[in-house]
Amino acid sequence: MSSAREEILRRIRGATADVTTEAKGGQPPTEPSPDAAPPTTEVLDLFAETVADYEADVRRVHAADLPRTIAEVLHDGGCRSVVVPDGVDEHWTGSLGATPEVVRDSPSLTAGDLDRVDAVLTASAVGIARTGTIVLDHRADQGRRALTLVPDVHVCVVTADQVVDDVPEAVARLRPAPGDARPLTWISGPSATSDIELQRVEGVHGPRTLVVLLVEA
Repeated sequence: MSSAREEILRRIRGATADVTTEAKGGQPPTEPSPDAAPPTTEVLDLFAETVADYEADVRRVHAADLPRTIAEVLHDGGCRSVVVPDGVDEHWTGSLGATPEVVRDSPSLTAGDLDRVDAVLTASAVGIARTGTIVLDHRADQGRRALTLVPDVHVCVVTADQVVDDVPEAVARLRPAPGDARPLTWISGPSATSDIELQRVEGVHGPRTLVVLLVEA
């Protein structure tokens, strides 16, 4: 029994040898390290390609064009209303006009309220190039999980500096500071499932349409 316990502990020590989380302080987990290299063009290209492979609508935009693009996406999708978390940059919705109506989640909307909203606009925490996955950690600019699980359309803004090459890099960036653990939502394309005959059905347990806006300088 003792030897088995020692072997387990040895493996744990080996697996966590590179963990350097400090006891206090540190940068917020969704912010890249100041000395982290920006993603290469190849990584950004791969991210856009793999996200599109999951049948998401991927648009690469310059920061200055983001408000106009958001308005175009919502208008083209026939969205009459969009829920926007309180932490989203107000500049993003500056081109919307009267339609779609901007709905706020304060006080918290009920599931019925959310079901009557056509779309949700959020930021993101991390984008993973190799898997085409977007991760939300539900900070103020992403809102609570229900916001991205009920409306039919999810417009998600991913900035170039949030894109990493693979899952280990994403996990390292998402590693929370002590006392700041958060729920994570990992999104790979619009919500979909298949029945026993492998017929794909979208929108069963989340948005039927995912639009990813990759913002580059």
